[in-house]
Amino acid sequence: MMERAEIFAWLTENEPARLDELFHRADTARRDHVGDAVHLRGLVEFSNHCVRNCAYCGLRASNRGVDRYRLTADQILACADQAVALGYGTLVLQSGEDLAVSADAMADVVRRIKQETPLAVTLSLGERSPGEYAAWKEAGADRYLLRFETSSPRLFQSLHPRRRGQPFGRVELLRILRRLGYEVGSGVMIGVPGQSWDDLAEDLLLMRELDLDMIGVGPYLAHPDTPLGRRPERWCLAEDQQVPADERTTYKVIALARLLCPRANIPSTTALATINPVNGRELGLKRGANVIMPNVTPLEFRPAYSIYPNKACIGDGAETCHHCVHWRIAALGRTVGAGRGDSPNPRRHDLITFSNVKEPNHGRAADR
Repeated sequence: MMERAEIFAWLTENEPARLDELFHRADTARRDHVGDAVHLRGLVEFSNHCVRNCAYCGLRASNRGVDRYRLTADQILACADQAVALGYGTLVLQSGEDLAVSADAMADVVRRIKQETPLAVTLSLGERSPGEYAAWKEAGADRYLLRFETSSPRLFQSLHPRRRGQPFGRVELLRILRRLGYEVGSGVMIGVPGQSWDDLAEDLLLMRELDLDMIGVGPYLAHPDTPLGRRPERWCLAEDQQVPADERTTYKVIALARLLCPRANIPSTTALATINPVNGRELGLKRGANVIMPNVTPLEFRPAYSIYPNKACIGDGAETCHHCVHWRIAALGRTVGAGRGDSPNPRRHDLITFSNVKEPNHGRAADR
């Protein structure tokens, strides 16, 4: 089992031959545990409203420059139909923390997708209550993505002002999601100002501890209309301690995540394609990743979902993205996955209903 010292050594390794060894190990583990298929998930960014004021995110509530939108249920269902037509096995419904989207409304959308299509449904709606998560699971949702962002309470608190009335930390919510029966996904930004190599090593250990089914990691990309984008020096550490938000470090984290959580589904992200439009996604797939998430959000809304600027493929229609992704996967000698692409992680048997959810232990530093 890889220990912390080895993880730290790989994170700080810059010798090309040594990194080739790491990437080869990760690619072998990917092939052995999840196969050569690259699974495609249709992404719908259905609302850019958010009640949070996270220091790095362009959707933060106080950013008055955002043209806010919220798709209707029928618009979301049209995206689901398009995902089916393109052969995708999963629909990912993502938004800011939009509390105007009620538990009942979201449950109705999930129920309609499950009744009218064969798609698996992944939700990524941020921190909501255990009761809401339970209602969406009962409606048919299969997976939930909630990034813990950083294992450092110090860094998390500086980046994420806590929402009033939310008693559960993110790690506690991830454990509740697991026990409700979801496939659980999480992850971190790489190179956010204030993140140290020690922090990143602990992040990877937490991924293993949580035994994640999905792991999403990508480089931090600054947004100019955020506190972090305007004054990064307030957060940055000394140069030898600060993790760089670069391509090479991202590949290291993808590879280590694959070795620590070999059965997880790991996407090669849009952020990678943004910093390397030529072959960023392909290199991610060669270094441990096995998922791509083409965007099926209607084109007119995509520019307003500006978590970070200059996002790759923002002007490409769903059909264009579909053909481009298929071509890139074939060029690697890989195949496009069929079906839902569920994680092969063993399912747990200690499932709960909302009535059995216990209050969090607020004394634990990890349960931010």
